[in-house]
Amino acid sequence: MKLLRLAPENTKFPFMRFRRVSYPFSAVLSIISVVLFLVVGMNFGIDFSGGTLLEVQARSGTADLSYIRDLSDHLGLGDLEVQGFGTPADASIRFGMQPGGDAAQQVAVEKVKTALGDSYEFRRIEVVGPRVSGELVQQGTLGVVLSIFAVLAYLWFRFEWQFAIAAIIATMHDLLLTVGFFSITQLEFNTTSIAAILTIVGYSLNETVVVLDRIRENMRKYKKMPTDQLIDLSINAVLPRTLMTATTVFLALLSLVVFGGQVIRSFSLAMMWGIFVATYSSIFICSPTLIYLGLRNESRSASEEVAGVGAKTGARPLSSA
Repeated sequence: MKLLRLAPENTKFPFMRFRRVSYPFSAVLSIISVVLFLVVGMNFGIDFSGGTLLEVQARSGTADLSYIRDLSDHLGLGDLEVQGFGTPADASIRFGMQPGGDAAQQVAVEKVKTALGDSYEFRRIEVVGPRVSGELVQQGTLGVVLSIFAVLAYLWFRFEWQFAIAAIIATMHDLLLTVGFFSITQLEFNTTSIAAILTIVGYSLNETVVVLDRIRENMRKYKKMPTDQLIDLSINAVLPRTLMTATTVFLALLSLVVFGGQVIRSFSLAMMWGIFVATYSSIFICSPTLIYLGLRNESRSASEEVAGVGAKTGARPLSSA
C-alpha cells in the first residue's frame, strides 16, 4: 500500500532563493511584535492581573449574555466581561479586583449570585488576589527564561557553533512572533499560555534539529556541493516528514479550538500559530543563517582537497630510472 505523502517525492524546491525576502520579512514582523508588546501590551488574565472568574450555566434554555452584561450598571462592580463558551447555556463572567481586598471580592461574588438567582448554576468560581498574580508573573517569566537558557545550552553542545547560533536565532524568532500574536489578537494570557509558549519552544527545537541533522549528514556526503544547494537538498529530503507532522498536529489543535471550550482556547490558538511559525523558521530563518555564518567555503574546501592530493603525491617514492 502506498503511503500518504503531502509533498511529492524528490522535490527540488529552491528554498534558499527566498532568503533575501524571508529575512527582511521576519525582521519587520519581529519589530512589529516588540512594538505591539510595548504599546498595546498583553491581555493578562485573572491569573496575572487579579480578579474573579465565574463560570455559570443556565438551568434551562440559553444564557442571556445581554442581561448579564447589564448587571454591571446595577451592581457597581466595574466592567463585567461576559462571554459565551461551550454550549449556548454556558457563560463566563469576569470582573477586576474590588477596593477592600478579599472581603470586598467575596461580597462582589455574592452580589452576582443574588442577581442571577436560581436561574443559573455556578460551576466555577476563581478568585486571584494581586499578590498571588504578581508571584505568578514572576514565576511564569522565570520559568520561560530558564527553559530558553536550557534549550540554548543544549543546542550549543549538540551542534557546531554555526548550527547552534542558527537554532538560537530561529527559536528567539518564534518566541517574538508568538508574543506579537498574543498582543495583536488580545487573547487572554494566563498560565495556560505559558505552557503554550514552552510547548512551542520544544516544537521549534524539534523541527530545527531535524533540518540541521540532515544538513550535517549531507555535508559528509557532498563535500564539493555549494552550501545553498546542499541546504535545499536537505530541506527537500525532510519536507514530507515536516509537512506530515505539522498537518497532524494542526488538525489535533483545530479540534481543541472547536470542541475544547473557552478554558484552553488561548492555548490551542497560540499552538496553531506556533506550529506555523516553527515550521517556517526552521526552513527560512535557521537554514539560511548557516550561509551567512560561513558554514562552508567552497573555494577553501577545494584548495584544501588539492593540497591534500599534492601532499599524498609528493610522499610517494620515486621509481629508479
